Amino acid sequence: MKIALMDSGIGLLAAATAVRRLRPDADLVLSSAPDTMPWGPLAPQDVTERALAVAEAAAGHHPDALIVACNTASVHALPALRARLEPAVPVIGTVPAIKPAAAGGGPVAIWATPATTGSPYQRGLIREFAEGVAVTEVPCPGLADAVEHGDQAGIDAAIAAAAARTPDDVRAVVLGCTHYELVAERIRAAVQRPGLPPLVLHASAGAVAAQALRRIGAFPDPGAAADGTVTVLLSGRVGVLPEPALEYGEGRLLQAVSPAR
Repeated sequence: MKIALMDSGIGLLAAATAVRRLRPDADLVLSSAPDTMPWGPLAPQDVTERALAVAEAAAGHHPDALIVACNTASVHALPALRARLEPAVPVIGTVPAIKPAAAGGGPVAIWATPATTGSPYQRGLIREFAEGVAVTEVPCPGLADAVEHGDQAGIDAAIAAAAARTPDDVRAVVLGCTHYELVAERIRAAVQRPGLPPLVLHASAGAVAAQALRRIGAFPDPGAAADGTVTVLLSGRVGVLPEPALEYGEGRLLQAVSPAR
């Protein structure tokens, strides 16, 4: 079994780790585009162009499925990716976990990149799944970039700025960018208010990993032999995980996996 994941950068680590935990025997292909990121500020057609290039690099390794582990690419490029790769390679997008967050009754905050915040795609999800629930869209400029480069001071500053824009009564936060999942506990600490119930964070990595297995007719088997390999593609070139990836537990776990063979 081979599962490919794509993103502009290291945001794919959370979903890759989720796949690894569900199926330690699965080979992983991690395809990113350090030469063309960040994608957040780009026009939709430019995001699509870059996403197609990253996806095609992954498809060259003949995966059984491709996870688009990037909210921006899922918002803007998913139809083009599916048109290019399916039915040969099932394509699984990453959708902000608005539905389960709203099911808790709110109030809910959605932290996302400026490109995703306010997009017709995100607004459509809010209309469909969060009718009658108080939802605040919180743009987080600079956070994904700081996470990507392991800029700890930048991460702290971006989280603090977004927390200041988050209403005090929010009970759930949707992590609407895959990079944010790598600093989830730092986000929780910044938003949690004293005396209020524990804040609930809603991420997407586990759901997309499970969906990828369903699409190829496979089942979770956490006890399988941990002999899956990891292939890292950087703008189409075989490489190694970028140094900043190793600042996160997800990156260190994947580095410990045997290299590509």
